[in-house]
Amino acid sequence: MGKKQAGGPEAGCWASGFVGRLEVVESRSGRRTWPAAVKGRIVRESLAPGATVNGVARRHGMAPQQLTTWRRLARQGRLALPADAADDVDGGFAALVVTEDQPPAGPSSVEGRIEIVAGTVVVRLPATTSAARIAEIAVALDTRR
Repeated sequence: MGKKQAGGPEAGCWASGFVGRLEVVESRSGRRTWPAAVKGRIVRESLAPGATVNGVARRHGMAPQQLTTWRRLARQGRLALPADAADDVDGGFAALVVTEDQPPAGPSSVEGRIEIVAGTVVVRLPATTSAARIAEIAVALDTRR
């Protein structure tokens, strides 16, 4: 087994270069086709603290510009990065949390009503009316003109 490099196991690299079965197909023109999972692992490795794009690209026998393109695709969400349990950070990306809107606690009347005025039409709604319903009414009033 090879010695660990400075990146350590969390960077996913070993001095021997052994990563298990790796299938990179090279066409007649010399262009290689990299599987998405391999691209993700290489990008993840380039995001490790202390790693450089040039160094990672050199280790994998590729042009630094290609790795930069893959990193851009990952930032745009067009290239999935593998989850690594050893990482403390999720590759620099923030987690997305979706919750349903909760009605405000406490008194439900803030001035008692909401008024929508569109020309000569006035629509009065209770203060507890949801934002989605208010938007629907506003759109309906706008299309009425």
